[in-house]
Amino acid sequence: MTRPSTMTAIAIRAPGGPDVLVPETRPVPAPGTGEILIKVAAAGVNRPDVMQRRGLYPPPAGTTDIPGLEVAGSVVACGEGATRWKVGDQVTALVIGGGYAEYCLAVEGHALPIPQGVSAAEAAAMPETFFTVWHNVFERGGLTEGETLLVHGGSSGIGTTAIQFAKSFGARVIVTAGSAEKCEACRKLGADVAIDYKTEDFVAAVKDATDRKGANVILDMVGGDYIERNYEAAAVEGRIVQIAFQASPKATVNFMRIMLKRLHHTGSTLRSRANADKTAIARAIETRVWPLVATGKVRPVMDKTFQLADAAAAHARMESSQHIGKIVLTV
Repeated sequence: MTRPSTMTAIAIRAPGGPDVLVPETRPVPAPGTGEILIKVAAAGVNRPDVMQRRGLYPPPAGTTDIPGLEVAGSVVACGEGATRWKVGDQVTALVIGGGYAEYCLAVEGHALPIPQGVSAAEAAAMPETFFTVWHNVFERGGLTEGETLLVHGGSSGIGTTAIQFAKSFGARVIVTAGSAEKCEACRKLGADVAIDYKTEDFVAAVKDATDRKGANVILDMVGGDYIERNYEAAAVEGRIVQIAFQASPKATVNFMRIMLKRLHHTGSTLRSRANADKTAIARAIETRVWPLVATGKVRPVMDKTFQLADAAAAHARMESSQHIGKIVLTV
């Protein structure tokens, strides 16, 4: 398949607000060993992209400076040793960067087939949140059938994914969200309890909803004073999994709760993980979650799509916090 030598990509002109995202002409990358080149049909927009744009989340050394951590499209070239996919295959992939472009490289093991009946935009909305939720809620948090999961930011891409995954595997779900509209969207998606954190104390609400027992697993992307409050809201032997800090990564905490409740507080980031780790997560998702996608039991909740050139507007939408579900760029 012939491909052009140059492409349009979204560059970060300098750290700053959404307006620093500008279209640029860049060379089309060539796949290295174990890589595939994807002609991008759609790319997901995520909070780490916003952090990178602000200069707070630099890409790993030696990788592209183009933002974008997930794409969907067709395979147009395979590097040496990349044997799983062939030219023309429709895939969605977790990438280390470069998603906001017409072409993007991916490690072949980090790609998944686009299930039948799933659009390119929906497919691009899946990798970052699906990998994050599967690994942190089930592999790190060890959520099992019959347990209670508390998710902060229930109407976000992560939150809407976590609700569907947890309900599909037989757990009870409590979420926090920032408006009555967002809480209602979470309940419609399957959340058993939705707490408006602006008007309610989530610790008291979680205890009320669990007969004072607390949540078995807590997925937190807030940090700050939520850290101590999560310890209060957690059940005995509870697992708190940290995946981001929208507030502060620092807090004053009474660690006695960890001892008294025998709590586990863990966390992870995805972008810097070894390729083998991400490949293992991809295969687990393909085995355990893809059948749920194929039957329509799990689907990304879509907020709004923007053209690639309108990446700045997509970022402004995300930073407004008015979105429910995923924001996607289409190419």
